[in-house]
Amino acid sequence: MKLNTLQPADGSTHAKRRVGRGIGSGIGKTAGRGHKGQKSRAGGFHKVGFEGGQMPLQRRLPKRGFVSLTNARNVEVRLSEIDKLPIDEIDLLTLMQANLVTQHALSAKVVLSGEITRKVTLKGIGATKGAKAAIEAAGGSVEA
Repeated sequence: MKLNTLQPADGSTHAKRRVGRGIGSGIGKTAGRGHKGQKSRAGGFHKVGFEGGQMPLQRRLPKRGFVSLTNARNVEVRLSEIDKLPIDEIDLLTLMQANLVTQHALSAKVVLSGEITRKVTLKGIGATKGAKAAIEAAGGSVEA
């Protein structure tokens, strides 16, 4: 096999449609666009959601709800991940350096997932009830 002999399998590709090449081609003259109208003309595009001047659906419906932009920057950390860290005092900066949270994180919260076997101190990091109980049972503490 050589690079200059490679070609697609028979029947797997089709010739490009050449429009506007005479009456006998079946797609000559108007090139399959029909007569007149916006879609028949060059550059006949329209805005997405445009309904011919009628008020578009996305503008007719009322706005509803609220999406918090900071929600994505509040991250969760598993208890088992905290257990693997070699440091006893853990804060947000420590978690960033260990690549457990992104550099854009605003806050972190420890959730009860896995076990903790050593004494750790959380500073400035939240913890769920179960995670806090597990940390305190292992001799650690959670500071606000």
